[in-house]
Amino acid sequence: MKILKQQSNSAEIAAEEIKKGNVVIIPTDTIYGFSACGAAGDAKIRQIKGRAETKPFIELISSIEDFEKISKIALPEKLAKLWPGALTVIVPRKEEFGGGTVALRCPKDEWLRKVVSLCGTSIYSTSVNRSGSPALWQISNIAAEFEDETSLIVDDGDKPAGKASTLVDITGGEIKVLRQGEVVI
Repeated sequence: MKILKQQSNSAEIAAEEIKKGNVVIIPTDTIYGFSACGAAGDAKIRQIKGRAETKPFIELISSIEDFEKISKIALPEKLAKLWPGALTVIVPRKEEFGGGTVALRCPKDEWLRKVVSLCGTSIYSTSVNRSGSPALWQISNIAAEFEDETSLIVDDGDKPAGKASTLVDITGGEIKVLRQGEVVI
């Protein structure tokens, strides 16, 4: 199924598909992304992309409050001022959320935050491509390649590749920039 992002209930439709355990393709702040939630969603995205199980996905959240629920540590004020935005922060995850580390991003796009909020949990996000291939940005190519493997594509027009999100690691107690992207640190 393919719908337009501008459709009045597109966020609700996308969230319902994600909550059913399906993989959807949705526009993000930077590019189109595969999104899903939970272990089954993770596995489905990996199958579609052909991605190794060892490489984790970014998880989108709808607010700083979601960050505080998931992370063992507080978000530094310097970074909190940059959210929502194209900033991904690696933090230690609370044990009730699986432990280990997680890369969290609170996207700038209000529609996308609404989708995440309606899901009631963080959602995975990763570029729309086969592992090792460039990210697809033309909606016609995305549909031709992945329409049969996903339950929904939310069309927001072509999204020429912009800068990726800035990636920082704060697991060690200081801000360590791993990838300088759209947000300058």
